[in-house]
Amino acid sequence: MAETLFFNALREAIDEEMARDSSVFVLGEDVGHYGGSYKVTKDLYQKYGELRILDTPIAENSFTGMAVGAAMTGLRPIIEGMNMGFLLLAFNQISNNAGMLRYTSGGNFKIPMVIRGPGGVGRQLGAEHSQRLETYFQAVPGLKIVACSTPRNAKGLLKSAIRDDNPVLFFEHVLLYNLKEDLPEEEYLLPLDKAEMVREGKDVTIITYSRMRHHVLQAVKTLEKQGYDPEVIDLIVL
Repeated sequence: MAETLFFNALREAIDEEMARDSSVFVLGEDVGHYGGSYKVTKDLYQKYGELRILDTPIAENSFTGMAVGAAMTGLRPIIEGMNMGFLLLAFNQISNNAGMLRYTSGGNFKIPMVIRGPGGVGRQLGAEHSQRLETYFQAVPGLKIVACSTPRNAKGLLKSAIRDDNPVLFFEHVLLYNLKEDLPEEEYLLPLDKAEMVREGKDVTIITYSRMRHHVLQAVKTLEKQGYDPEVIDLIVL
């Protein structure tokens, strides 16, 4: 086991999948030389070069549309949204293209792409950088939506998302990036269709996801002192 920060767990997942499969590449704003806003792609530019760690202009609709086209040809793009709130600029490309093309093409095209990045309330981020967009996209057919909550499930779920043949929106909470956890040194993947049982209990079921998992576990300590035995389930996949 190795203690790993949340953002490094994501980085390890991307690095391992890029090394495993040459069709995987990353694109987004400042993902190359700068290493990403939260250093999830740090040093990958030097390892894989500018054609696989692709710095883009500030044009979310354009590079998301380009990624959809790349996925249609058999590549596996990973889009890093500098902030997930800005992906509203690419809502059409994500919903009407990425989400629906596999169906509207009669199954002739697969869209194996991941759109990942930070969101949620953060320190000194203001309104436009603090949004949670899960419910915006949950009504869109064809998308898989993941909200990771720990370094362990972040790594395992991201590796599975990259290998999936469908578009996956991968939400990371900005205040979890410095969370630490021991991770297995051997490779592991986590399924994209199961919740995580955080705590077994018999009195009440608490369902949560993302950063709220950690607040719930603090609240559970109070319930335990009052004699209750709560069950906690982290949805993970929305």
